[in-house]
Amino acid sequence: MRAPAFVRSSALAVAVAGSQVLPTLLVEARAYERKPDETTAVYEEVWRLVRDKFYDPKLKGLDWEAMGNKHRAAYATADTDAQRSAAINALLAELDASHTHHYTKDETAYYELIDIFSYPLRRDIPKHFAGEKVRYAGIGMFTKVIDGKTFVTAVFPDMPAARAGLLVGDEIVAAGGAPFAPIGSFRGKAGEKVTLQVRREANGELKSVTVEPRWIEPGETFEAALRDSARIIEANGKRIGYIRVWSYAGNDYQRELEEVLSEGELKDADAVIWDLRDGWGGAHPRYLNVFNPYGPTLALTGRNGTTNLVGYRWGKPVAMLINGGTRSGKEVLAYGFKKNGFGQVIGERTAGALLAGTAYLLSDGSLLILAVEDAAVDGERIEGKGVAPSIEVPFDVPYAAGKDPQLDRAISILADGA
Repeated sequence: MRAPAFVRSSALAVAVAGSQVLPTLLVEARAYERKPDETTAVYEEVWRLVRDKFYDPKLKGLDWEAMGNKHRAAYATADTDAQRSAAINALLAELDASHTHHYTKDETAYYELIDIFSYPLRRDIPKHFAGEKVRYAGIGMFTKVIDGKTFVTAVFPDMPAARAGLLVGDEIVAAGGAPFAPIGSFRGKAGEKVTLQVRREANGELKSVTVEPRWIEPGETFEAALRDSARIIEANGKRIGYIRVWSYAGNDYQRELEEVLSEGELKDADAVIWDLRDGWGGAHPRYLNVFNPYGPTLALTGRNGTTNLVGYRWGKPVAMLINGGTRSGKEVLAYGFKKNGFGQVIGERTAGALLAGTAYLLSDGSLLILAVEDAAVDGERIEGKGVAPSIEVPFDVPYAAGKDPQLDRAISILADGA
């Protein structure tokens, strides 16, 4: 039932590092029928796991028995999975720890995390899923509820949301005539047309946007989005490369990055922007080596003329983008990048979510991420603090209409040769 991993966050980041993430299963969640006599069984399951497995055996000085009693009634009287999950997360919030959160089948993060942990969870997945791979019906975007409204915070390249013209900052009001839900609005509708009601300006008129959800396999989607994000931006006579790493939960993402830099679309760029905003962590500290200007690059050429690079180094100017959604292993990269002066770190302070997490599939098929080890970088705890940018650039997402002031600043800095 236990699935070890490296550094995850309570809200959006759990990740695997130090070992390669193995191939995933593609599965769909089975519906869970709650038994009439079941009241707080899952709640007690979570309470016990925290008591027995949380990284701090003293539970931060909390009376865990009292904490369990404090939130149990809210769980027992809840009518929906969302309400039950809220009660569990209220209990977990008492710990004030990242990588400590409960997820349900109505959240995209649930599927993304199970995909990340699919190998260590392989014995539990068949109990709760049917099929062969982790997947959900969606359109390829991140959303966030801000002041009670749902806004697009990221759009994956060449996915239904992007093809429909959705932009970062758009408010998604409704889908199919019902309030928008990231999973529920598209469940059972892969390959069908769904009409969204979207507001692009504050107090502006609603406009209809038609999307066609598709099956999303999280790992493959993140890797394709990384590859498809690569592009050249012409500015002040310079060719500025750009690439975004949505997830670092596996070595394949770093291999893809290095391939794009060394022999792909960005190989002839004058500089590059490494975007680590939002998404999932899991990065290994060695991933910084590609931007370390002091290491050697070994080229091995065979008799057929094919050359393979070992220890590839970029060797040209680079800037990093971070924000409050940069968490877990990505924060380790931001810390090292800034400390070693590899380039400017632009954006907003990172999440401060740096504990080592473990995944548990619970008896009802919901998911618990639990912090089981503390973490420090060069002796410094980033948990609860985060990493500050070297150049702070705020980004107010609501109604941004696709504008990106953080990216614009990075382009300006690199184009001016700073």
